Formats: sequence, structure tokens, C-alpha cells
Amino acid sequence: MPFFRSALFSFLLCMPFVLFSQKDNKGVVYGKVSDDRRKALELVNVAVRGTSGGVVTDSKGNYRIVLPSDTTLRVTFSFIGYAPEEISIKLRTGESKNVNVMLLSTIATLPTAQIIEQRVDATRLTRLDPKQATHVPSMSNGIEDLLKTLPGVSSNNELSSQYTVRGGNFDENLIYVNGIEIYRPFLISSGQQEGLSFINSQMVSNIEFSSGGFAAEYGDKLSSVLDITYRRPQETAASVALSLLGADVSFEGRTFKDKFTYLVGARYKTSQHLLKALETKGEYNPSFGDVQALLTYTFNPKWELSSLLYYSRNRYKIVPESRQTDFGTFQESYRLNIYFDGQEIDDYETTMGALTLDFNPNNHLKLRLITSAYSAIESETYDIQSQYWLGKRETSSGSEQYGDVVQVQGVGTFIDHARNYFEAQVFNIGHNGTYVYNDHVLKWGARYQHQFVDDKLSEWELVDSAGYLLPHPADFIGSTQTSQADLVLNNVARSANQLRLNNFDAFVQNSWTFSDKKEGEYVLSLGVRANYWDYNSEINVSPRGGIAYKPNWKQDVVWRLSGGVYSQAPFYREMRLFDGNLYEDAKSQRSYQVVLGNDYKFTAWNRPFIFTSEVYYKYLENVIPYEVDNVRIRYYADQQAKGYAAGLDLRINGEFVKGIDSWASLSLMQTEEDVKGDSYMYYVNSDGDRITASTVNNVVADSVTVFPGMIPRPSDQRLNFSIFFQDYLPWSPTFKVHLRGVFGTKLPFGTPNSERYQQTLRMPSYRRVDIGFSKQLISEDSRFQKNNPLRYVKNMWITLEIFNLLDVNNTISYTWVKDVSNSQYAVPNHLTSRQINVKLVMEF
Repeated sequence: MPFFRSALFSFLLCMPFVLFSQKDNKGVVYGKVSDDRRKALELVNVAVRGTSGGVVTDSKGNYRIVLPSDTTLRVTFSFIGYAPEEISIKLRTGESKNVNVMLLSTIATLPTAQIIEQRVDATRLTRLDPKQATHVPSMSNGIEDLLKTLPGVSSNNELSSQYTVRGGNFDENLIYVNGIEIYRPFLISSGQQEGLSFINSQMVSNIEFSSGGFAAEYGDKLSSVLDITYRRPQETAASVALSLLGADVSFEGRTFKDKFTYLVGARYKTSQHLLKALETKGEYNPSFGDVQALLTYTFNPKWELSSLLYYSRNRYKIVPESRQTDFGTFQESYRLNIYFDGQEIDDYETTMGALTLDFNPNNHLKLRLITSAYSAIESETYDIQSQYWLGKRETSSGSEQYGDVVQVQGVGTFIDHARNYFEAQVFNIGHNGTYVYNDHVLKWGARYQHQFVDDKLSEWELVDSAGYLLPHPADFIGSTQTSQADLVLNNVARSANQLRLNNFDAFVQNSWTFSDKKEGEYVLSLGVRANYWDYNSEINVSPRGGIAYKPNWKQDVVWRLSGGVYSQAPFYREMRLFDGNLYEDAKSQRSYQVVLGNDYKFTAWNRPFIFTSEVYYKYLENVIPYEVDNVRIRYYADQQAKGYAAGLDLRINGEFVKGIDSWASLSLMQTEEDVKGDSYMYYVNSDGDRITASTVNNVVADSVTVFPGMIPRPSDQRLNFSIFFQDYLPWSPTFKVHLRGVFGTKLPFGTPNSERYQQTLRMPSYRRVDIGFSKQLISEDSRFQKNNPLRYVKNMWITLEIFNLLDVNNTISYTWVKDVSNSQYAVPNHLTSRQINVKLVMEF
């Protein structure tokens, strides 16, 4: 690492002094894009087919794009609601060619790859530019950090790629890559263990996200859908990204007369630089790496076979040494010192392979067969002894001891032990089809899934305040102290489970468009899903639908109403009790959702904007209560609850700075649940006063039973505000600023081993601002001498990122300790402080 950092630093210092000279082999295509009424179309995407980026048309429909010369390229023109147009073009060096294009309005077309989005969608899918994921300042440089700036999406942990949506939890989000479902790790309990997410942002060409009310074509989860498409290479290209946090490499190309395409990406990440700034000091040795490839072979225009391969190895090791945390209020402040012995070693190995066979017999029908196999081998082992010392600090600013510990509150020891081993395999085989006729798009699909789980769990915790829990007899003859003969352990979980599950699911969905010249355009989508889960022979039927209306108003407005029934069969995690045993009567969770939304496009300062709003209500039935510690979810598998989630999501997106997109999101939400059968009892005396004993003067006291009713769910974050803002220097557009800010109000939590209805405390609000300053050193217009190796570089930019700009101590969870009087103290576990990262990206 010292050599790597020195080499990287030296390389970065040299880059600004690159001398640009002779012209590269480039040409220019320019022109105007209009519709069939010869009206100029703004914001039409113009790009080489299969690549991300490109340019967009301006308010007059004009565009200009720089292309490599002496190469035959397929340039696509696409815009929502219009059939894409594609031209084949070959330029000479220095040639400028005028190409005017007309796009025809359409409902839906079926090209060789996928359905082009409709002009008006019955259910909302937010589409994001994958290039923005490389610019957003982020510790993980992932698509998920871009999602966290969208309305309805919440995350209070910058070290993790997990997120919650509209009152759900991490396990309620669907993720697809090229139509293949992706799964999250099982044993990970904290963000610093997580490593790399599956999605490689350098390989992505399309991002679509729904935060609820999604169509029947998507699977059986309660909260959201993230649909990722990896790009199809059109030419030989490569990219390299280097930073203090790791490296990314990708390359792509076409061969065998353009019948075979390959897209390969490899990543390495080490968060050692970040973790050393945490309050717990020690020897951190995290190492995360993965490699994945998308291989495609086109037999003929009708048949195509593709394969998605993935392997990752994430290893996390820490030998903690010490920790010091100050907490409390200004009037009552405490300091906790902890000294550690032991270590933690975690391993997560994931393998996945998928085959997709596409058959397109004609322009109206597309048939697809998908098979996939997923394997996860995870281990979590630790033995850590923590000896703590708790003291009260002097808070008087006039005292010479201000800030120092002046009174010892308690000393003690807690020991954490785990030997957890988890192995899972998931096999899928399914068929999807799409048929386009007249104004209709008919979709259907069916899938069989087999799950195998082998789980060996052994963990416990010991909290000992000043030795009171250690086995010992009475201290002296005649002592009234009770002998403590046994060692009592907390949170004991020991089990060895093997489980085989089979799932069958299918769906059918029809969407059609009809319009009236006076009233406007309507899009209606109706579908139904069915799921069979053999663990308890349960069948779920989930009808879903949506309608959109675009009136013929002067304002560009679209109204949407969508919803339906959403069922989620338990995976192994939801079936496991706290002690590690399985609950045999597990049932599917269910929600009934309705979403009313509006899109309003307008122009301000002669720039385009779109304001979106959605109000939603979700009734929750048979949901499984749970608690969250950092990113670890533990379910009360033998309990059920009913509840709701309701809220309002707002987003404004547009060119706050001309030519570059930014947005701001605001979410208001409340989610609560009522656990079935939960209650507690207390006693009162004859005067109605509450007492602790069940008898008073040998007379049985009256008892009162209380049913807690609705309580906040762990994801009950009432307000969330986020912003992604981009700017550039007018006199130097290649120098840009990217800012990401997130604010989320307090989340609920509870004391250890408490009942679910008691977990209504609130941790502090989450506040974070990350900023990045980037400078483009080389662009497609740059000129080099023929013998300069940099002539092969198409784009290069350097970025300075400042994480947690305001240096806020955000809290992710709590460590609980006791003083000499057996009182518990919640000591906050803080996330990362202000950190700096340097990143260099090159595209060839």
C-alpha cells in the first residue's frame, strides 16, 4: 500500500502537465432531430449503440457528437415515446457530416434487445444516467449511492450499499441485472464488513428504479425494484479507475464478425484508509475483490445466447486495540474507554453463473429462457474480550479539570464469541415472453426456484460489570449474598440447520394505450402474479395494475395511479429465531399498495425541469417484526404483525446549471405495526397507584393488562431530504463540482433483550455532505503527437473527494455497558469522520 500510494501520487502530480498537440483520428456528426410534425425534439439521446454517455439535443433539436474516424459505427437516436432511429456511419479523419433525423411517435417497439420505454408509463420507473454514478462522491462508487438521493429511499450508513424504501427493510428490495435476480449477503452485520456490491457501475448502460406500486412483471418483494442492464459492446474499449480506496478495470469488444461480444470488469477495494479513522483503533485488514463478465453470441438475427458470470471474495479482518468515546449531554457527559484482546475474521465468497437464450421470430414476438445458479459461502468468527472503564467528565468550563474524568462510574468486561458458517445455493430456470400487437404489449413469464441452505450457528455474549457475573460462593460466613454458581451468557444462539425450499411463480401482464385528440392519452396496465412456496404449501395470488393519463393541456402533465397486492415468501433469514432454530409455521408477508403520482414538465430560466410527486399508502399484513443493529436484521420469526406505511415523495430534477442535471428529493413518511398478541401487565393498589408487587399486606393486588397497539417500525424515518448537485466553471467547463447531501430524521431502537413494543427510543438524525472536485484532463477533442501513448486515451479525469465535509459524528448503533449500580448506558457507535480520497479515471 505505501508503494501503491506513492506511485499513484506521483502519477497524479504529473498529469496536469500533459502537453496536448497533434490532432487525433476523429470526425464530427451534427444535425437536427425532429418529430413527424417537424417539431424540434429536445433532450434526445444521441450515442453509439451499446455505450453509455453520448450527447443530447438542445432546445432547438440540434446536436453535435465527436466520433472515431475510419470505423463503421451505429449511432442511435432515442427519446421516450418515440421509436429509436439508428444509422450506420463511417467518417474520414477531420470530416464533419450533417445528419438530420426524424423520430416517429410510437407506443412500444421491440428491437433486438429490449422493449423501449413507453411515452407514458402506467407505473413510474425512475431512469438514471449510469455516468452519474461515477461522478457522485461515494465511498463505494456504486449505483446504490446514487439511488440514496431519490425520494422514498433511505440509508443511514455510508459504509453499506444497503437501503430501505418507504418503510421497508433491506430484505424487501428486488435487484435484477440483465433480468437475473441478485441476492444480498447473509452473515454481514456491519457496513465495514460489506465490501463490494454486485453491480459494477463501469459496466452499466441503463438504470431503472421503482419505489413501489410496480407492475406484475417484477418479482415477489414488498418494497422496490432496481433493474440494471449491462451494456452491449460496439467497439474495443477499456477503462481504468484508481483511487486510495482501490481500483476498477474493465474492457470490452466484438469479434468473430461482430457475432461475439465480451464485457469484463474487475474490482479491488480496501477500506483500510477509512476504517482507521473510526473510534475503535486497531489493525484493520479488509480486502474485497470481484470479477464479472457478460458474454454474448449472436447466431443470427433471431437467436442469441448470453452468459453472465460473477465471482467475488470479500475478507475482513480486525485486531482491535482500544476505543475512546465521549457521549452524553453538556450538563452530564461521560467517557468510555475500552481495551480489547482478540480478533475477528470474516470471509464471504460468492459465485454466480447465468445463461440467457433469446429467440426473436419476428418484430412482434420475443421469447427468452433464463437459467442461473448462485452460491454463497460465508463465515463469521470472532473472540473479542473488551475491558471497559466508564467515567463521568467535568462539564464546568471554569474548572481546571474541564473535559477530564472526575468520577468513576463503573468497570467491567464483555466477551463476544462467534463461530458462524453459512452456505446457500439458489437455482433458477424461467421463461419470459413479450408480444407487441396494435396498441398492446403482452408480457408473461414463469420460473422454478430451488434453495438449499446449510447453516451452523454458535454465538454468545457475556457482559460482566466488575465481576458480578462470575461464578463465586458467598464472600464470608454469615453473608447474606446469594451464591452465584453458574456463568450466565447473553444472546446465546446455537443451531445446525439444513433446509431445502422450492418456489414456483408466474405472471401475465397486458399494457395498452388509447388516445383521444380532445382528452389526451391513456396507458393502462393490468397483470397478476402467482407464487407457490412448498415449505408450508402456500399459494399467493397478487393482482396489480396501473393507469396513466396525459391530458391535452397546455402544461406537460402526466397523472398516474397504480398499486396491487405484493407478497414476499420468507427466505431463510426470516424463518430463523433468535436462538438459531427454525420456525416451522412461517408464512408469506403481504402488503396492499396504492400510489397516486404526478409528473409536471416545465421550463425555468430557459432550461428543462421535471417535478414529480407521489403519495402512497401501504397496508401491511402478516409482516414479521424485526430489529436492526447496524446492517444486521434479526427477525422475531414466531411473531406476526399488521401495520401500514404512508407518505409523500417529491423530487425536482433539471438543469439548475445549464447543460448538467441536478436534483433534490424530499420524503415524508410514517410506518407503524401492531404485533399480534403482545401485551404486558402491571399491578395497582386500592388507590389505583401502580406498584411492583403482586400482593399488598397478603392481599392480591389488582392487575392491569396493556396492549401496546401501534408502535414505530425500525425504518420509521419521518423526514428525509437529499440532494445531488453538479456545477462547473463557466470559463473552464472541464472543471466540475459534484455534491451529495443527505439528511434523515431519527430512527427507532431499543435496549438489548427488550420486547418489541419497548423499542421506541430514537437515535440522532443522520446528516452528511460529500463533495467531489473533478478536472477532465483528456477528452475526445484532445490532440496528441503520433508517438505519444496518451493518444489512445479517449477520456481522463482526476477527482478530489471529501467525505463527510461537515465532519458530523453520525450514530449507526449502540454499545450497552453497566455501571456499579447495574444501570445501563447506551454508548453511540459512530460512523466515519471527514476523509479525503483521490481518484483517477481513464477510458480508452
